Amino acid sequence: MITFKPKQITKTLLAVLPERARDVLEKRYGLGKDGETLTLEAIGQTYGITRERVRQIENYGIQSIQKSDEYKKHFELFVEIQKLIDQLGGGLVAEHVFLDEMTNDPVVRNHLYFLLVVGDSFYRGKENPHYSHRWFTERKIAEAVETALVKVHSSLDRDELISEQEILNRFRSQLAEIADKHNEDVLKRWLLISKQIGCNPLGDWGPADSPNVRVKGVRDYAYLAVKRHGSPMHFREVSEAIQKLFGHKAHVATTHNELIKDKRFVLVGRGLYALTEWGYSAGVVKDVLRDILAKEGPLTREEIIDKVRKERYVKDNTIIVNLQDHNLFRRLSNGAYTLAE
Repeated sequence: MITFKPKQITKTLLAVLPERARDVLEKRYGLGKDGETLTLEAIGQTYGITRERVRQIENYGIQSIQKSDEYKKHFELFVEIQKLIDQLGGGLVAEHVFLDEMTNDPVVRNHLYFLLVVGDSFYRGKENPHYSHRWFTERKIAEAVETALVKVHSSLDRDELISEQEILNRFRSQLAEIADKHNEDVLKRWLLISKQIGCNPLGDWGPADSPNVRVKGVRDYAYLAVKRHGSPMHFREVSEAIQKLFGHKAHVATTHNELIKDKRFVLVGRGLYALTEWGYSAGVVKDVLRDILAKEGPLTREEIIDKVRKERYVKDNTIIVNLQDHNLFRRLSNGAYTLAE
């Protein structure tokens, strides 16, 4: 995508500096052969100076490059970088997104990042709890996008998952007229600026700190697998689905144990688990019977069976047998059942 070689450019730019300033920038930005970056403290220890003094030398080096004739010779290169930022993100792009688009080589990545720092036609927004590091050419666009991202995040419930199209729709509504000037690819890249909104391995979006997005273990993988399936699954099926969907090995016994311990799941049949959010309640069949009759009042046997079957995957006879517990249930003269007094 780029027409220049970052390593060669940085070499010519660094050549205008005194030896120590050049060495500090090479160490600070990983411009050496191994690509290793050092902290201000580590560089200071090398020279026996304070971290603040290293920072001063770093700033001096960057400013000296920007004022040099060599920098002016490469003016068109920085124009090209500016155009790339405009093309990828309409004047705003997350730092990691931009660098990922440009190269897979970590060393070249360091050199390209250094050119971003040296260039005076684009600006860097520092990372904070809301946003990742980002580069922009138009401050108004940056401010509008950042404000919209915060509003989209506030519209999401804690464990809500929505489709990519829905997150884009919400984003568009907050961006107002700006959204109409940019395609979906740009909007998707803008979403990646947010540290509060994230996308899980199945492409669903939600709060970045939610376990439904930041998947950490078998429980979270199991939740996404059952949610994607859309109906109750046997724990063996859940284990197989985790392997198929995520390429993550999940032993059957381990999966079953995690399903038992996680309140997001409820046992609805022999080895069958559903999501609690689907309206299923925990407990054995007698508990379900008691809850239904407490809520609905007297019901016929057929009505009870129909309602229990919506809560549990059990045979009709199992429901009928549980209704015979006279300590909990009573049959009325008209054949209906109610709770025992």
